[in-house]
Amino acid sequence: MDHTSPEATAGSPPATLTPMMAQFFEIKAVNPGYLLFYRMGDFYELFFEDAEIASAALGIVLTKRGKHLGNDIQMCGVPIHAANDYLNKLVKLGHRVAICEQMEDPKEAKKRGAKSVVHRGVVRLITAGTLTEDDHLDARASNFLAALAMVRHGETDFALAWADVSTGETFTADLAADQLQDELARIQPAELLLTEATRLALVERHLFAPSWTPIAHTAPADSFDSEGAAATLRQAFPDEDFDPSILSRASRAALGAIIAYVRDSQKGVGVALRAPLAETASTFLAIDAATRSSLELHQTQRGQARGSLRQVIDLTVTAPGSRLLSSRLAAPLADARQINERLDAVGLLADDTMLTNRLRADLKSVPDLARALTRLVLERGGPRDLAAIGKAVSAAAALATHIATLPEAPAALARLAATLAAAPLPLASQLALALDDELPLLSRDGGFVRKNYDQMLDDERALATQTRAVVAALQARLIEETDVRSLKIRHNGVLGYFVEVPAAHGTRLLEEPHRQSFIHRQTLANAMRFTTTELADLEGRIARAHEAALDIELRVFASLRYEVLSRTHELRSLADALAEMDVTAALAHLAATRRYTRPEIDNSLAFEIVGGRHPVVEDMVMAEGQSFVANDADLSGDDASGGGRLWLVTGPNMGGKSTFLRQNALIAILAQMGSFVPAGRAHIGVIDRVFSRVGASDDIAHGRSTFMVEMVETAAILNRATRRSLVVLDEIGRGTATFDGLSIAWAAVEALHETTGCRALFATHFHELTSLAKTLSRVANVTMKVREWEGEVVFLHEVGPGAADRSYGIQVARLAGLPEPVLRRARQVLTVLEQRSAGTASSSQKASVLDDLPLFAHQSAPTPLRKDPVLAALDAVRPDEMTPKQAIEALYELKKIRDDARRS
Repeated sequence: MDHTSPEATAGSPPATLTPMMAQFFEIKAVNPGYLLFYRMGDFYELFFEDAEIASAALGIVLTKRGKHLGNDIQMCGVPIHAANDYLNKLVKLGHRVAICEQMEDPKEAKKRGAKSVVHRGVVRLITAGTLTEDDHLDARASNFLAALAMVRHGETDFALAWADVSTGETFTADLAADQLQDELARIQPAELLLTEATRLALVERHLFAPSWTPIAHTAPADSFDSEGAAATLRQAFPDEDFDPSILSRASRAALGAIIAYVRDSQKGVGVALRAPLAETASTFLAIDAATRSSLELHQTQRGQARGSLRQVIDLTVTAPGSRLLSSRLAAPLADARQINERLDAVGLLADDTMLTNRLRADLKSVPDLARALTRLVLERGGPRDLAAIGKAVSAAAALATHIATLPEAPAALARLAATLAAAPLPLASQLALALDDELPLLSRDGGFVRKNYDQMLDDERALATQTRAVVAALQARLIEETDVRSLKIRHNGVLGYFVEVPAAHGTRLLEEPHRQSFIHRQTLANAMRFTTTELADLEGRIARAHEAALDIELRVFASLRYEVLSRTHELRSLADALAEMDVTAALAHLAATRRYTRPEIDNSLAFEIVGGRHPVVEDMVMAEGQSFVANDADLSGDDASGGGRLWLVTGPNMGGKSTFLRQNALIAILAQMGSFVPAGRAHIGVIDRVFSRVGASDDIAHGRSTFMVEMVETAAILNRATRRSLVVLDEIGRGTATFDGLSIAWAAVEALHETTGCRALFATHFHELTSLAKTLSRVANVTMKVREWEGEVVFLHEVGPGAADRSYGIQVARLAGLPEPVLRRARQVLTVLEQRSAGTASSSQKASVLDDLPLFAHQSAPTPLRKDPVLAALDAVRPDEMTPKQAIEALYELKKIRDDARRS
């Protein structure tokens, strides 16, 4: 069936449209690309294509309502009270929603005529990047809206602006083309805005990553106007110490697009963003997208948080603290002074566990101040948000007193203490006095102002309570007058207050002497309903009392909200300090409980790790009651010798090479984010970039084989690494023919040593590469130690000097469960190939095997070995658990099994 879209029919002749459909098309036409939640009574209804999309996404019934242009109008709806759950699901599926509300009481519409339509308007556009409600957001993750601008003839090629609308944090960065994918991989925006021209240019230059497709939305080119953006930015940040002219043209364009998009989504409420921080690439340790995936910083390669580095080190006790820790892990520092300032604070708390525990205990009860404040700014906050702010302010003051006990606090802690001590306690006291202990979600629900806070409110509440008692008294009197003991005074939202009697007694009230007092309202199957003049008057008094009380509460809420918003800048600084305190205390607790040590950070080319451990693997093996084998690494160098050292790591599969490589990269990242590290000792000269190429993956959907992906990532490393970089490479060249792969790996090692001079770990099964240690001064060979015992391989997971002469691949294949015939054939082929390589194989041996390669010679499957039943029974015997009687019975059972076997 052809479902004509609303956009296509917005211009249809008025005669073909009902007034309601005409209104729907008009609203839909100005909100293209959004599912329109059209308010009708207690439901949000969707029509036409919107209904089909929502029905499929939400699993709700698709119905019909009339016809349009000869076709049925598809329709579905969701109840108002459950709308948040449905909205959450739609947004997670990548849809954008326009909320269209009734802007007037339906009674007012009827005054204009029987067929007049209730005035409606879109009050908010809900998208993945503009969410503010807690039930739509992950409390422990940022939710960024990003905009990418391109200026072909400006100071820079591209600029990125991103903002978390729920907290107000805003950032900009000027970027080169090759930085785009890495920066967006770091930020992980929920939504990305760009113009169609920018998108096409990125696609043409092969810069548009496939992962951007679900989050990318085309925005009008006008919103990216760099000239008009200056005025937009001044209007958005009027009270901030911010000059738009300090930004590049591209940054102004991107930030202007963010402001325009947020302003449009909030429909006139305002923009609750903070003045932007301009980031530069040199500020942070650069980690490209492939390295983030390889090292599993925030999630594993299977897309799970469990098993990632963040999951292991995140011991924060507040949601803002968790978000800040995630941000620091995503962008470690590249400045030794700033890193050491963080380490000083962590070190003091790690040494003073009693103070750390007190801080963490107080922090556990701290609400999310930043998000509560943003909701109040956007007029979406309620009494609970006010209470959260008051509670956070009080907690900040308590935390400041703990730090004040320190005789000499490090600079970072002293700065935090000063901010926390400046918390506006009078505001917290006012909020505590005004707000009740049990609070509704919305201010319009009332009942949130504490008793004795406002005398007029108490008077109105008393009146409402007393009138309820009067209702009970009136009911008792009417029972006496009518002698109908089952008479009740009830209330509902349609009739208000009414008198209800069973149908059998209803006729009595319709007759004298009661017909003058009782006015008939409604007849039901089993009851009749009436009203009286006195009851109607009482209802008015009750309604006025409730309305007056609610009006007073709303005025109190507005006054408290004004007090809070007048301290917005102060409260945002306080929110930052609380999050930073949580991260510092969490990292101190991590160091104290996991035996992490403080790294020595300077500007040298040092990289010396003594007793290094992989934080994630160690956490897993410790949970199983085992211990992790620590290993040393020393890649230290200096400019005089040409750069850092390069270790060639050889050894068997399953020997621990990949773990060793990754753990050193993770130790470097932890150190530069300001954390202690899992090692006995660590000395690291500041690293500008970390590269990790470990593990195999393909990108078949976009035409790239495993080897092609490997070469693309290796090329990026060789082209972008500097002398201050740390490079971790595993099995380069394994995806192609042996000689091709060996040649590429050989040349890559030489390039890293001679041209780049970086500190590097290079794992390989090409044992020929170990000869490079004889000719390249900063190359050293190390190997993963193994032992062979009774034909079995024992992996020691220890790194030692030297080179491996075997990879033990067949032994690992045996552990994996390959069939024995395959393993026998593999050993046969391996023996001849090794002899041929050594020049000791006879020509007949070469021919006999090589003629069958690369396919197996046909071999009949061996007859499965039959297990001796006596031996099987013996295996089941547990002598230490048997009584003498059970032992004798077991002996007789063994004899019986043996006799049965003989007879068969």
